[in-house]
Amino acid sequence: MTTFRIAPDVTNAFPGTLIAVVTATGLRGQEPWPGTVSALEDMEKQLIDGIWQPADESDPRIEAWHNAYRSFGTNPRRIRPSVDALGRRFAKKGTMPRINPAVDSYNAVSVRHGLPAGAFDLDHVSGDVDIRYADGTEEFTPLGEPDSIENPKPGEIIYTDTAGVLTRHWNHRDAHRTRVTEDSTHVAFLLETVHASRDGHLVETAAHDLRGLLEPHADGVAVHYLSPDPSGTR
Repeated sequence: MTTFRIAPDVTNAFPGTLIAVVTATGLRGQEPWPGTVSALEDMEKQLIDGIWQPADESDPRIEAWHNAYRSFGTNPRRIRPSVDALGRRFAKKGTMPRINPAVDSYNAVSVRHGLPAGAFDLDHVSGDVDIRYADGTEEFTPLGEPDSIENPKPGEIIYTDTAGVLTRHWNHRDAHRTRVTEDSTHVAFLLETVHASRDGHLVETAAHDLRGLLEPHADGVAVHYLSPDPSGTR
């Protein structure tokens, strides 16, 4: 079983971190997911009708991530937190991207609640996963670019396993190796905040919503929470 951990120096810098780890086993990504389709279509209709819109950088939820990015040397207007980039794209185009049911599910929950989200195919994760500062020697192959290799900047926050970097700039972009496809059956989904005292309830609600979308299409779904606790979570 994969253990997720936050490095002590990251928790010291971001003591308000709270991450929901939603783990699905026996996922069936090849079948129809009507709940996810409805969730996306409802959001699109609400946007068109002008009764709801995604959080933008003036929203405290997004602002907190911009401040976090700046603290480790990343310009958040050039390299945006995932929820910021996805929300901006949605507001501009009026539609959410359709990738595959599992990815579409966490994208819908992410934008609905204004929280960064991501996922790893655990069958392609090597060892445990740490959220830590990069030292600059690590290698990262971006999603969709299997022949590219990048080196995160020293001091950049990354997700990493024993084989390499899984996510750059905390939650900006995921790795190609652990991408979630319609054939992925064992997946860990992440929902994040760095301001748990204000937004912790949103993380819990988002995890509940994501679980509801996943459960009809999985043998089992479990939710755990990762916070500044040296014991980590599974």
